[in-house]
Amino acid sequence: MAERSFKEEVKQLGIGAGTEFRGEAILAVTKALLQSGVSYVSGYQGAPISHLIDVLNDANDLLQRLGVRFESSANEAAAAAALAASVNYPMRGACTFKAPVGVNVASDALAALSSGGVKGGALVIIGEDYGEGSSINQERSHAFAMKSQMWLLDPRPNVQSIVDAVEKGFQLSEASNTAVILQLRIRACHVYGSFIAKDNVKPAFSRDDALTKPVRDVSRYMLPPYIYNHEREKVEHRWPAAVKFIADNKLNEFFDGETDDVGIIMQGGMYNGVLRAMEILGLADVYGNSRIPLYVMNVTYPLIDEELVRFCAGKKAVLVIEEGQPEFIEQGINTVLRRADLQTRVEGKSVLPKAGEYTGGVLQTGLRRFCEAYGPGLLAPEPPNRTNKTLAAAIDKLGDNVHGRQPSFCTGCPERPIFSAMKLVQREMGPLHISNDVGCHTFAALEPFNLGNTNVGYGVGGASASPLSGQNGKRPVAVIGDGGLWHSGLISSVGHQVFNKTDSVILVVDNGYAAATGGQDVLSSSGNIATRSTQHPIEKAIRGVGVEWVKHVTRTYDVTKMRDVLREALQTKSEGPKVVIASSECMLNKQRREKPLTREAIKRGERVVRERFGVDADTCTGDHSCIRLSGCPSLTIAPNPDPLRRQPITKVVDSCVGCGHCGEVSHAAVLCPSFYKASIVNNPTWWDRAKQSVRDIVIGFLQRRVEVQ
Repeated sequence: MAERSFKEEVKQLGIGAGTEFRGEAILAVTKALLQSGVSYVSGYQGAPISHLIDVLNDANDLLQRLGVRFESSANEAAAAAALAASVNYPMRGACTFKAPVGVNVASDALAALSSGGVKGGALVIIGEDYGEGSSINQERSHAFAMKSQMWLLDPRPNVQSIVDAVEKGFQLSEASNTAVILQLRIRACHVYGSFIAKDNVKPAFSRDDALTKPVRDVSRYMLPPYIYNHEREKVEHRWPAAVKFIADNKLNEFFDGETDDVGIIMQGGMYNGVLRAMEILGLADVYGNSRIPLYVMNVTYPLIDEELVRFCAGKKAVLVIEEGQPEFIEQGINTVLRRADLQTRVEGKSVLPKAGEYTGGVLQTGLRRFCEAYGPGLLAPEPPNRTNKTLAAAIDKLGDNVHGRQPSFCTGCPERPIFSAMKLVQREMGPLHISNDVGCHTFAALEPFNLGNTNVGYGVGGASASPLSGQNGKRPVAVIGDGGLWHSGLISSVGHQVFNKTDSVILVVDNGYAAATGGQDVLSSSGNIATRSTQHPIEKAIRGVGVEWVKHVTRTYDVTKMRDVLREALQTKSEGPKVVIASSECMLNKQRREKPLTREAIKRGERVVRERFGVDADTCTGDHSCIRLSGCPSLTIAPNPDPLRRQPITKVVDSCVGCGHCGEVSHAAVLCPSFYKASIVNNPTWWDRAKQSVRDIVIGFLQRRVEVQ
């Protein structure tokens, strides 16, 4: 079950030539793939590209009618490996995943692909996740493109440019026998716009054609002595062919300006932000007409020397706007200009930050610095800064009153009680070394749990704990999710520990989906999906690689049981890795599925019961251990109604989903019995009303007796 459905939007994918296509860029990318005659698409979900996987899933009927195969890959390496179908056959294929981490996982397959080259067009669509909104290590995919000599497209963030990049990307790949990377930043992925569609094209060379007449060409293998020829081929044939295609087809864009002694060179993906910053500074109008000449690099690798020399000739300075570090493009431009004996000054990281996202404010500052140094007459007079001062004062006041908040689990998340239980175990046994993995469970490293010592990759949490194999009665704990397990962890973590006889505890968090990437299904998902094979038990797979000690907790909200099983795993005399599987459905996906059904049932007048929890203000002591052991967003504090007690009490707000964790953790930790469960009944029956009337009478009688006493 994905984060959202595109069932309605994908209907547009079938429109023909001359019809206007309107929608999100991710949909436009899919339409461009179909217009390009793609034969197959593979991919692994991950922000900001997850929705492309979801769109392809929802459009599977149309894909099948066109003869296109879509595979939801086990991981990014599997997605990239699928492009091998284009090595010997004139088949167009694409794969997609998150960058740079997905590129790291896929690097071996991509390196082999870039060595031998391709015959059919091969496109790698990556979602570049860089900046303050990112959840991953801050790196660039540009280095990989340079390392393996794969051409890197970074189109302007508008739908037409993105569609053109997909179509031209396939052509560039075929012209240079090289796989091409298409980079889409988060704003590009979700930009809305329109373009005039073309007809969808069935693959000119089908999968059946390849199976009927298989081709074998050992010279394309990544084996010596062929690999030495591959490198020569890249330099002598593929690179020149790519440069010629890029220049001939004008993939990079030039925009004239009023002045001719300065210019701006930018990555295509930065275009919208730069133009907005220029507009604010009076350097461009609202229609994107710039007063300064622009060279927009929709292809950021390779550099086109002739175009750079032509643009920079006669200019005293150019500003290179290159987001991220190191400044690969800026260094390359300097090399090109010096070889051409041009003395144009190249500014970039000298006036812009060396690292970090280039937001509107950052770009304004950098552009102003550049213009003050090389074109002060271009800048409009600064407006009175009274508004800026007012805004700054408001921001300062806001900072004094709004507390910083770390990312955390969703309300009702079934992973929260797992770590509540682990905290209780630590109270008894002392601190544990915990190797976390990538996924929602990573939040356990933050308050209020503070559980986790390392986190080095997706699916390798068990491997990172393995060097600390238990001794003297202490064992390390590794945490891995079901998404990470099926991604690579079954071998890299579980199998690795079995093989090395590691004495540790592996906790597999099974919430039924790849929840952190948007709730996509995995091998162990319980849903019955027509196009996928699911319902494969995790326990069976783990035992299949040799684990003998396995315990399965089928309801994670039972904090007492979770605590007892974890304690047993840490204390048992059994040798080898001990695996605890903790299963409960992701609450976010559960709510996505059940809330629409509940709303419809209420509209139909059916009786619907919603459970939620509350705190008895008279019983609560204000200890707040429940909050420290839970951290649920629906738990907060409220003034104590007792005038003789000053400590604020715990309160449950209406966002409660009735998971029962707060009550369970209070029971397991032997806390105060202040939690109660309430049932909210929509469309109550006469019997519900009668029972409530009796309760009101009895409770009212007892309350009056208390008041009299």
